Amino acid sequence: MNTWTVRLSPVLLAIAVVALSAVAGPALGQGIALRGIGPVNESMGGAAVAAPIDAAGALHWNPASISGLAASDMSFGLDLILPTSQLSSRIGAGALGGGFPPVTLEGATSGEPGVTPVPMMAFVRRQEDSPLSYGLGLYGIGGSSVNYPSSPTNPILTPQPPNGLGLGRLSANVDVLQIVPTVAYELSPQLSIGFAPTLTLGRIFASPLFLGDMDDANQDGFPSYPCGVGTRYAWGGGFQVGVYYNADSCWHFGASLKSPQWMEPFRFNTEDELGQPRQVRFRLNYPLIASIGASYTGFEKWILACDVRYFDYANTDGFGSEGMSPTGALTGLDWNNIFSVAVGAQRQIGECFFARMGYCFNENPIDGFAAQFNVASPLIIKHTLHMGCSYVFADNWMFSLAYVHGFENDATGQLHSAAGLIPDTSVTSTISADILSVGVSKRF
Repeated sequence: MNTWTVRLSPVLLAIAVVALSAVAGPALGQGIALRGIGPVNESMGGAAVAAPIDAAGALHWNPASISGLAASDMSFGLDLILPTSQLSSRIGAGALGGGFPPVTLEGATSGEPGVTPVPMMAFVRRQEDSPLSYGLGLYGIGGSSVNYPSSPTNPILTPQPPNGLGLGRLSANVDVLQIVPTVAYELSPQLSIGFAPTLTLGRIFASPLFLGDMDDANQDGFPSYPCGVGTRYAWGGGFQVGVYYNADSCWHFGASLKSPQWMEPFRFNTEDELGQPRQVRFRLNYPLIASIGASYTGFEKWILACDVRYFDYANTDGFGSEGMSPTGALTGLDWNNIFSVAVGAQRQIGECFFARMGYCFNENPIDGFAAQFNVASPLIIKHTLHMGCSYVFADNWMFSLAYVHGFENDATGQLHSAAGLIPDTSVTSTISADILSVGVSKRF
């Protein structure tokens, strides 16, 4: 057993970076970024750059578009996100080479991440007889939960050496929140510009803490990762700008740019194998996002919208570099830049009821060499279907409800070490996800 452990444990410990994929937003994100904010925007598939239907979607995707809202708007909402996941791994006899018994180790384990709550609050004030509009958003823009129990049969989830070959219990939680004060100015009845400084807070829990070096403080020859729960929110900031054009026809156009969110290092107070204090630091930023969109209102009581987005992961700290250090610390996820497309439609039925449906497709930022580190990632979901409705009651109060389904997908990678691919090995992740989003808003 010890001989196998010495040979294979560095390979399996390298796969600890699959847990970092929890930073990917609640299982239904375009990478780390959520597709929609609040039930109205969620039910439109996240399309909002040129379709300012509610305060939350307008504030998040295009600050200039708040000038196009029909009235001042105050909204509160909550997303409840439930991923369904399974992680399996296999180490065949061919992985060990000559001199080892022809034994295959394999198993599959279902995750228990539970429900992740993502809150939302948004406010926009339209100034009468003034070209100025302003607003404030406070909402989750990322968050996830990965929670796999230890397993005596699934190699990647067996205990850390010397008692096993893998990682043991594998869990990670991520929360990313953003505060967005926003101002928009109408240069003309058709053209508006907008600007918003952004304040971002992020927190990561991870066990084992694969973001730092393994240590062998007890000198037993079996280095291990510490626990990563002693942390706090890290702060960061950036900005977003946008333009919104309301043509004389029924067409509307918009574009926005979200700068990277430059975060301070994430810090973890942990301990080595002897219980002595140590601190781990890891730098992870939120990527630049560029969006363009169009909407059409030429059909009576209909709004049709489409957004195209670009995510710059390759040049973002924590995402653009690749692999692990010789001491086992994660150096980066080696993600690619990606595009996504969101489409949505709203139909007003009667005076008080609105029905919506949307769809979003995003490329997978993980491929090739990096896929082997990220196979347990919820990011492998590429297709999502969105639907929802709103009902206006009382004095311009509106209740909104949305449901989103992320279609099941799976990814398989081959284990590897610093020397290259390990033959006769594999690790596979299968995942789907569902979101229930509820909210209430007041127009005035």
